[in-house]
Amino acid sequence: MTRETRQRLYVGGEWVEPAGGHYEVVNPADESVVGLAPEASKEQVHEAAAAAREAFGPWSRTRPEERAAILDRAADIIQREYEPWAQLAQAETGATPGIARGMQVGVGVARFRRYAKGALEPVERGLPPQVTEAGPMGKASVLGALEVRQPVGVVTCITSYNNPWANPSGKIAPALAMGNTVVVKPAPQDPLSVFRMAEALHEAGVPAGVVNVVGGQSVGVGEAAVDSPDVDMVSFTGSTAVGRAIAEVCGRGMKRQLMELGGKGAAVVFDDADLDAAVMGIGTTFSFYSGQICTAPTRVLAQRGIHDRLVEKLTGYLAFMKVGHPAEQGTVVGPVISAAHRDRVESYVELGRKEGARVVAGGERPVVGDGRGFYVAPTLLADCTNEMRVVREEIFGPVVVVVPFDTEEEAVALANDSDYGLLSYVWGGDVSRAFRVARQMRAGGVGVNTIGRNMEAPFGGFKQSGVGRDVGSYALHAYSEMQSIVWTT
Repeated sequence: MTRETRQRLYVGGEWVEPAGGHYEVVNPADESVVGLAPEASKEQVHEAAAAAREAFGPWSRTRPEERAAILDRAADIIQREYEPWAQLAQAETGATPGIARGMQVGVGVARFRRYAKGALEPVERGLPPQVTEAGPMGKASVLGALEVRQPVGVVTCITSYNNPWANPSGKIAPALAMGNTVVVKPAPQDPLSVFRMAEALHEAGVPAGVVNVVGGQSVGVGEAAVDSPDVDMVSFTGSTAVGRAIAEVCGRGMKRQLMELGGKGAAVVFDDADLDAAVMGIGTTFSFYSGQICTAPTRVLAQRGIHDRLVEKLTGYLAFMKVGHPAEQGTVVGPVISAAHRDRVESYVELGRKEGARVVAGGERPVVGDGRGFYVAPTLLADCTNEMRVVREEIFGPVVVVVPFDTEEEAVALANDSDYGLLSYVWGGDVSRAFRVARQMRAGGVGVNTIGRNMEAPFGGFKQSGVGRDVGSYALHAYSEMQSIVWTT
């Protein structure tokens, strides 16, 4: 497919015109038009799911080596187009060049490589034989058993706007590696990168119908991708509110779910912590995707003895958080995704003021260049309590709140007093205590003196932060059903 301003849908191995026309994809850094994205009809989404259903049988029976080769070739193609596709990702998302290259397209390449290998992982495991005595069910025998992982079927992948490469590739690649077929519905704000991913898979030789990409701004597009009778599973990354609505539909059809939802990560900082390391970790909230990341340590719980120093150091750190156009030298914090989201983040800062929080830094809208673009000043709120909405609700922007605590027990109680439980963090010099606290946190993952993630460790949330686990081999498991085969010997 040649690069076009008017993007077409990818359905059944063909590039097709969208029934609903096109809409503009806007660069959040300067409000220029990046391209025209397709608006699918409900019927086209159902056609995509039907194409995936037809392709499922043959694809699920392909040799793992064949699936691995296609994923590897797709990674090669993405690597070949690295620079132009990174530039597109930067334009769609407002990411800085380093983020667009390394954390968006670069992670996309890495995930296709990882699941090319994943396609070759064993899907069968022998279980210990069981001796059964003679009885009503038959004569005495020895029963062998085999645990087999089977593909789920047709998987709808609904992806988030904050990373149009890492998030879709983390769904598509393991799903394909396991022998599933997919219908991909990218976020409406930045869908063009996902269509480039489809280009790579098409060129790599993925059979018709195995991968389908639809899209649009209408809520009906996502609804059709979930309610299609041809869909067996929905993998969704996004808000908890939307996740609940999807879960209701999935429940009616007994469709499998994998959901990564909201987060409000607690960062417990003890008196004996390396404050500079803690500040560096917490500071990523301001700079990484402009705070549009569900794993960010946005809710800082600071022990009373270092509370004031930590606030002072975070304030000093903000001095290096240059807000500007992502392409400009020295920019650390780019825009948020849209004007509506900028308004939402700013409304939370104002709410914090009304609730009694002290705005230590930020809080005013920055002016960048000619005033265009959707920029939010990195904002630090202190004197917070755990009852405030700014502390309890996910803001999804460059805003950090600080709540003091006195004892270890109080820290654990505050950390767990949340509807969310995705990733939390502990900083402290007493590693034994840090691990003790980590084990008590109701979160899917806990970083001890680090914000780093082991990309083979299971990823997902407790409570309203999600359902299921992925990353590493856990993603392969997420896109599979377990089957038992039993025989007598």
